[in-house]
This record gives sequence, structure tokens and C-alpha cells, in this order.
Amino acid sequence: MKALAARRHHRFAPVVLLLLALLVTGGVYAALAPSPASADTASTEDIETGQKLFQANCATCHGPSAEGSDTVPSLVGVGAAAVDFQVSTGRMPMQMEGPQAIQKPRQFDEEQTAQLAAYVASLGAGPAIPTDEQVDASLGDPSNGAAVFRTNCAMCHNAVGAGGALSEGKFAPPLWETSERNIYQAMQTGPQSMPVFNDMNVTPDEKRDVIAYLVEQRDGSAGGLDLGSLGPVSEGLWVWIVGMGLLIGAAVWIGAKSS
Repeated sequence: MKALAARRHHRFAPVVLLLLALLVTGGVYAALAPSPASADTASTEDIETGQKLFQANCATCHGPSAEGSDTVPSLVGVGAAAVDFQVSTGRMPMQMEGPQAIQKPRQFDEEQTAQLAAYVASLGAGPAIPTDEQVDASLGDPSNGAAVFRTNCAMCHNAVGAGGALSEGKFAPPLWETSERNIYQAMQTGPQSMPVFNDMNVTPDEKRDVIAYLVEQRDGSAGGLDLGSLGPVSEGLWVWIVGMGLLIGAAVWIGAKSS
């Protein structure tokens, strides 16, 4: 018993306990964390064709092996979802340098986009392109989506997804015409200044709920004139200009009548 007690107070005991704690934590995380998708479902032909497309159109900036540079991010491990989002919205390849990539007509068709995504996904595991069921707004809960959106997204995209200005010439785009798949992929991959909302902090069901909420906003306001759906700023400006203007006008009219 004395020998066991002495070992418990050994100077290396805290180090051993710390290593054991880290080992247990890593094992639990590996068992419970969602596994990133890979390019296993893509054919070898698609990957090879995607590599040729990449070398011809993307390697100038991202490097021949997609390793990136000091000013251009590496694409190793970004996954197929990031490629599909950037290429399907026309943000990549970029038309010109600027604070952020601007959405424009897409340069590649759906098949070419899928081939590019397959090649980049083969370089390292990352988020996969979501399934049709994952982005089906009819299966989501708009009420819960509104709560999730207000908590995580409204400070940049506005409470109803109308978009807004950010710093240094950047902006959060409006989401009314963004496809359901692209909305999901943006939450998965965090493009531009947007943070990544992985499945640990916003679950797949909550992502679908957010999509359901945003789709509902496309039908217009149920309460009459929406004032551009810009929230309390536009409403406050309207009250200040029209409401205060009417009050001042009424005060001047009453003063004139009294005199």
C-alpha cells in the first residue's frame, strides 16, 4: 500500500494522467464526430478529367497540386462541397482581384463542375455535396430555422436574408435567389468572410430548417409593405422622416392657426 501511495505522488503522475485524458478525449471525438466525405464515389475517369480541367483553369492561382500560396488558399481538404459552391455560382474562376469573389454566370456546366469537385475531393477528405433530401425545404421546420438563423446569420445577412455590408469593401449577399444546395454548402464550407458551421454546431437538420425559413421569405411580407426587408434600420428611418415630419408639420400648422 505504501508503494502504491508513493507512485500516486510521483512527479510524473500528472503527466501520465494528462496523456491518458488526451487519449480518452481523442478516442471519444473520433468515435462521435461525423466523418468527412471523400471522393470514393467518384469514378477514376471523372477525377482524371477534373484534374485536366483544374490544370487548365485553376492551377495558375492555386498551384499545380492545389497547394495554394501566400495569397491564395490551398484546396487540399476543402471537399467537393466547396468546389461545387464556388464554381456553380461563378465565383471561381475569379474575373478580377477584389475584396471578395463576386457571383457571376458560371463558366463550367454541371458535369464539369462535378469533375472538378471530384478531383479536389480526391486530394483530401472534406465536406461532400449535400443530397437532395438534405436541402429539401419542404422537410424543414421554418420556425426552428428562424431561431437558428437569427442566432448565427442575421448579424451579417439581415434577419430575413436581405444581405448587408461588411468591412473593407466586403458584403454578405442576399439569399432570396440563392439555391437551396448553395445555402447548405455555404454553411458547410464558410466561403468569403462567412464562418464554417459544421455538423457539430449546426446539425444537418438545423441547416435544412434554415433553408426552409429562407425559402419562406421569398414569398414577400405577410404584414404589408416590407420597406425593402432591411429590418429596423429602414423602418426607423421611415418613422423618423415621415412620422417626425408629420408631427413637425402639425405643430407648425397649429402655431400658425393660433397666431
